[in-house]
Amino acid sequence: MKTLLFPGQGTQYKGMGGQLWNDFPELDDIASSLLGYSLKKLCLEDPDNQLRLTQYTQPALFVVSSMHYYRARESNLVHEAVVGHSVGEFAALLAAGCFDFETGLRLVQKRGQLMSQTGAGSMAAVLGLPANEVQNLLNALGLKSVSLANFNSPTQSVIAGDTPSILAAEQYLSKQGVHCIVLNVSAAFHSPHMLPAQALFADFLTTFSFNDPSLLVIANATAQPYLSGQVVSLLARQVASPVLWVDSIRYLIAQGDFTYEEIGATPERAGSYVLSKLVDEIQRTTPSPPLQHSPTKPAYAPPVMTPEHSHTEAQRLGSALFRERYGLKYAYVAGGMLRGISSPALVARMAHAGMLAYLGTAGMSLAEVENAIKDLQDTLSNNEPYGLNLMADPALPGNDRALVSLFLKCQVQHLEVSWFDKITAALVLFRVKGLRRNATIIQCTHRILAKVTNLSIAQAFMSPAPDYLVQDLLNEGAITADEAAMAKHIPMSDDLCVQTDSGGMNARGSPFVLFPAVQELRQVMTKRFEYQGAITLGLAGSIGTPSAVGIAFMLGADFILTGSINQCTVESGATDNVKSLLEKAGIGDMTYAPSHLLRETDSTIQVLNSRSLFTARATWLTTLYQRHNCLEDIPPSERTSLERDVFRQPLTEVWNELLQKLIKEHRYQDIKHAQSNPKVRMAHVFREYWRYSMDLALSSSGADQLNYQIQTGTALGAFNQWSRNTHLQPWQHRHVDAIALALLNGATEDRRVGL
Repeated sequence: MKTLLFPGQGTQYKGMGGQLWNDFPELDDIASSLLGYSLKKLCLEDPDNQLRLTQYTQPALFVVSSMHYYRARESNLVHEAVVGHSVGEFAALLAAGCFDFETGLRLVQKRGQLMSQTGAGSMAAVLGLPANEVQNLLNALGLKSVSLANFNSPTQSVIAGDTPSILAAEQYLSKQGVHCIVLNVSAAFHSPHMLPAQALFADFLTTFSFNDPSLLVIANATAQPYLSGQVVSLLARQVASPVLWVDSIRYLIAQGDFTYEEIGATPERAGSYVLSKLVDEIQRTTPSPPLQHSPTKPAYAPPVMTPEHSHTEAQRLGSALFRERYGLKYAYVAGGMLRGISSPALVARMAHAGMLAYLGTAGMSLAEVENAIKDLQDTLSNNEPYGLNLMADPALPGNDRALVSLFLKCQVQHLEVSWFDKITAALVLFRVKGLRRNATIIQCTHRILAKVTNLSIAQAFMSPAPDYLVQDLLNEGAITADEAAMAKHIPMSDDLCVQTDSGGMNARGSPFVLFPAVQELRQVMTKRFEYQGAITLGLAGSIGTPSAVGIAFMLGADFILTGSINQCTVESGATDNVKSLLEKAGIGDMTYAPSHLLRETDSTIQVLNSRSLFTARATWLTTLYQRHNCLEDIPPSERTSLERDVFRQPLTEVWNELLQKLIKEHRYQDIKHAQSNPKVRMAHVFREYWRYSMDLALSSSGADQLNYQIQTGTALGAFNQWSRNTHLQPWQHRHVDAIALALLNGATEDRRVGL
């Protein structure tokens, strides 16, 4: 199999490209225009000594490699496969027809910028020792923050990590007689230190469209062929994953009749190119393994993702304490989705599989919630885990207390709480009720898993219950004096989940900023209050692929929590019509819309934007609410449009119908407040559009899809892309436990190669 090799960073030199710059002036023009400087001058003269800097090196190598490839192609070059080392993979994908020259240059420009801005860590080359022995020495030294970044040959590897650890490793390895050279680089490339850059690059990649490879392309991150639809995921993953060069070449050798030609910037020195030397050593020291993949269909077989596989490694992901605390096999949680989309069937299926799920109660009546609890309890045995979600809703004050009273009545022990900006009496009641002592240990009957979106609310849930709320509950006889006394010694929540971006109610942010901050806060709060038990931390938001799962656990998450991907499963309470829409959604099909709280900036929901007017109309209503003090102030022309296009009836009729509903529900305080405050009445009327649009999406009629409000997140788009052309592509094949196991098993594969 004739293979083209494209070199990566470290092979640049002043003068590279030579005569090719004159032969391909159009490429020079495109590059200089896009980059804003003369790439030709940089490569040939390097007047400011910038060619060594990552943000300049990567575009330069891509352009020069591309010119070499175009020149070779003019001479009728015949090849069946391509592989590139690190940034060289972009030239390989160009040769495979995945994108054009300008797109490739934009990608490497962004990649170089992001990797240079990370600015943390160092790297060192380790020569003359197999990679597994290098790892053993690092383990002996206890340098867990140092990882293998490049597997270049059987006796050459590169390590990466924070600078003090790399210097310590260099000193230690040298004392062991190992040749170790600290490299002149500005960061720890192809290591977990690049995770922030990887996340940002992944977002950037989603703004482009890519073709599937027209020939065999081997990915650095997996040492396997690119599958159909994998360009985005594998290029993003490559940033923080090691370069598996040895295994990549071994895969190609296994295809039979392996020959190669190095194409790119590297000048021929001592009769051999850089990558060619590595390949020669691999060929000399590694016998060809038996052929395992067909060379005629190397790139398009779907990945195997069935729950029947061995899940031993997946069971070791995350915190053993978290698993034991809830009686789980896996540190995996399916979060509650409103209006019963996280249905009893979904919760029960997860429980049977040894995972935890929460029933979504928001928007359900007390009777509906009680019936759902009964269904669950009839279905599950006593030791199978399940819980219920409690979502804060400022538009329904007091609703949390009514729900908590129902939960206590039904002996629900596990509660997931979301979007609370303060601790309420209802939360304290659930947490404190049933506290008991076993010798000196306080045992909790009820556990709260709190989703947190900022440090202040994280601190509130890591603190004991507020004294004044405990005292109020004691005074009304809701808790005992012993329970009140014990409340001072336990946190409101043993388990917190950091949530930065999600479907539905949304707090936009970066897990790479918030999660480490909450980790530090946990240490402070545990020491301050001298808690007996440990607080576990999970991560939620944008988790829809094995890479995202792997990143979450590598950040130190004790568990992960998924949401949007579970919406498009057989067990979900969403309608078949909605599931069909969700199955086709891409990352770019999600958008942010104002929530029913009618606030300008601090309350948004993430929704499916495809073929729906909901976002535009929700924004319009929010703007009108901000501009006017009552319905009567709205200009006649806009009021006419509202009544004709949005509500389809006079606004006075909307209020009269709503008033009858409030009377039926005995919400007399809400009625009094609305009748005495015209702006409050306007809010009630406008919120009817949010209710209507949600009801439409939950109705099986399929009517009025232009007004569908489908709350979902980009994680679903990422999952759809990852599962394309596999048995998990149609939603009818997506069982909630099966996709959980597919993600967990995929993450263990990523971890095996050091994601």
